[in-house]
Amino acid sequence: MEWEVIPGGVTAPRGFRAAGVYAGLKKANRDKKDLALIVSDTLASAAAVYTTNKVQAAPLKITREHLASGRARAIVANSGNANACTGEQGLKDARRMAEVTAEILGIKPQEVVVASTGVIGVPLPMDKIEAGIRKAAQELSPTGSRAAAEAILTTDLRVKEIAVRFHFKGSPVVIGGIAKGSGMIHPHMATMLAFLTTDAVLSPEQLKKALVSAVDNTFNLITVDGDTSTNDMVVVLANGLSGVGPTSEEEYRIFAAALEYVCRYLARLIARDGEGASRLIEVEVRGAATLTDARKIARAIAGSNLVKSAVFGADANWGRILCAAGYAGAELDPGRVDIFIESAAGCEQLASKGEPACFDEAKASAILSAEEVKIIVDLNLGQATAVAYGCDLTYDYVKINASYRT
Repeated sequence: MEWEVIPGGVTAPRGFRAAGVYAGLKKANRDKKDLALIVSDTLASAAAVYTTNKVQAAPLKITREHLASGRARAIVANSGNANACTGEQGLKDARRMAEVTAEILGIKPQEVVVASTGVIGVPLPMDKIEAGIRKAAQELSPTGSRAAAEAILTTDLRVKEIAVRFHFKGSPVVIGGIAKGSGMIHPHMATMLAFLTTDAVLSPEQLKKALVSAVDNTFNLITVDGDTSTNDMVVVLANGLSGVGPTSEEEYRIFAAALEYVCRYLARLIARDGEGASRLIEVEVRGAATLTDARKIARAIAGSNLVKSAVFGADANWGRILCAAGYAGAELDPGRVDIFIESAAGCEQLASKGEPACFDEAKASAILSAEEVKIIVDLNLGQATAVAYGCDLTYDYVKINASYRT
């Protein structure tokens, strides 16, 4: 590997500070932070990828406007309230979030990225939001990534944070990231937010190209429940304070690969943290005719409620896997498909050329009972491979979402 994992998250790169505070937006106790602020010491190149849901929240619309310049200085994000389906008032409130942040930091409102996550259809309590932004600005710290990562969580059980370091011409470059996501996950894209930072020198165009590729290979290949949210976005800021950046195809490849690693790490954490989930499911499709086909089939299997339920029950019902592959809308010959499952408990082949393989039911059940389960589907049609991530479907998923607003 051409990089090393280091602590620090979004504040690991030079020139970034962050904070996370309790602003009173959640019904939970004061230990639950709900407003995050991430700031670059200098104007940074910026790029983003957004949800494809036609119902898009107000903060996403404002962020699109602001990032048209390809530059930004700060990210302000709240949890507990999505500011979605809130009409003109929602747009005014999202703009106000940017204005307040800019006023406090001494920057332009157009340099502020705005994000929200939480309950849809409820106006923002702007008095609490504004007070929270002011409090967060006072607590900005070069070690504040963890607090910011905590502040963007909703039903998540785990903080999602990472940073990696690599070198260009002997000089260190760092990429950091935080994310949130647990339910309503089915990208293109899903209720997920990811904020990435780097001190590399890149143009907005270089940054956008690397981000789109990374998202396609990671966040767009995870699923929890088949719902695509109104608020999803992945944003990356590159402030150039390392003084170096990719100046050759090889160096750009290293940067893009490191960015993809950061995104994949966060994407896996989101899938593992699926609402009510007890197992991470990794689906690897091999031997597809095209990469598009491999991705379609991997996502279909990872997103199948029947497959997810079977994994929860540790039931080696491989017919559900083949069924999901068949309706994915990709080229497939059932008579060529091989299916395997593996985990820390071992590996078993469940199907050979689309027919039952002789496997040990008890061993297969043990494999599916592990915390991380891998399903391998070999189509035997070509050379393309793709990996998707999901989780099992448990009773707790229904419990969590039956009372989400209360």
